[in-house]
Amino acid sequence: MPSIITHAVTGLTGGVIFPKENIPKRFWLLSLILPVIPDFDSIGFALGVPYESFFGHRGFFHSLFFALLLVFMTMLFFFKEKKTFSKEWFGFLLYFFVLTASHPVLDIFTSGGLGIALFSPFDTTRYFASWRPIMVSPIGIRHFLSAWGARVLLSEMIWVWFPCILIAGSVTFARKAKKKGQSII
Repeated sequence: MPSIITHAVTGLTGGVIFPKENIPKRFWLLSLILPVIPDFDSIGFALGVPYESFFGHRGFFHSLFFALLLVFMTMLFFFKEKKTFSKEWFGFLLYFFVLTASHPVLDIFTSGGLGIALFSPFDTTRYFASWRPIMVSPIGIRHFLSAWGARVLLSEMIWVWFPCILIAGSVTFARKAKKKGQSII
């Protein structure tokens, strides 16, 4: 898995590129937290939940179905003032789903683990991409604060952070140019 820092970076990037009209403050907190939540399943290690089990690390809680459930509950709880199933409500739902789903998608491109149960509960097969350039992050702060953790952060900077910075910077530049009435091309 990429580190929780990198999952939060993707959330921050999403927040920067999201259209900026009438965004509540809780939007930013949710943008940072939702992409991280799937890794809460690593608590299962301390509880004796086997890695390869349905509820093990990178199992059900890393699935697209879980992402949709989590985001649906988030919308019902944190966006009560939005008319349920309205265009605006669906816009936030789609945005938060993409952010939450970015977690297992990034994990598929890591170099370790047992794979991601992307389609659980319908298919519990664990998947990896054929190309896995992101170095898998250690679990636990002690291991993260080691040479391994430093190599992981460098890998994440190259494969995730820099692309996120380029995307966020490009969108910000394009918005500023559009606001000034300039062509970006």
